[in-house]
Amino acid sequence: MRKASTTRKTHETDIYIDLDIDGSGITDISTGIGFFDHMLIALAKHGGLDLTVKATGDLLVDDHHLIEDTGIVMGQLIGEALGDKAGIARFGEARIPMDEALASVALDLGGRSYMVIDSDFCFPKVGDFSTQMVKHFFEAIAQNSKMNIHAHVYGDNDHHKIEALFKAFAYALRRAALIEGNDIKSTKGVL
Repeated sequence: MRKASTTRKTHETDIYIDLDIDGSGITDISTGIGFFDHMLIALAKHGGLDLTVKATGDLLVDDHHLIEDTGIVMGQLIGEALGDKAGIARFGEARIPMDEALASVALDLGGRSYMVIDSDFCFPKVGDFSTQMVKHFFEAIAQNSKMNIHAHVYGDNDHHKIEALFKAFAYALRRAALIEGNDIKSTKGVL
């Protein structure tokens, strides 16, 4: 059972997340940021995750703290749910088109956090979601799950580009977390 849940409360946010790596895309998402809810639902659906996110925060300031803290908690739970990572494929990649946009994500669940993203957005926001938070959200996941993520997206429509990135990440994670055997895929013997 590769499941984990936790609550993170700070002076800025209150985040509860329940995650099942081996789910079927069932979601219960509420962050107060409509576009972010849409992206988390897409991530869960295409990643085969059961995901509950109940997040509140200081949205009167902006969306930074809530999105960052959601990424922190998701990263922690991905790491916890994967446990010692015995038997996982470890590496995953995906290329996802969405109309004129194309996103590519390659990731490694090998225990070292690093994030590289090549993205350029036309506008500062999609709905109430700041486009600069795309990179920050995935950085928080990478750092807190000890995951290496390389992402690239091009296109003309920011909504399409961001959604393609979230879906590409979902498919790459699903492939990397796939159980293929019993061994730990590392010459070190640990991930």
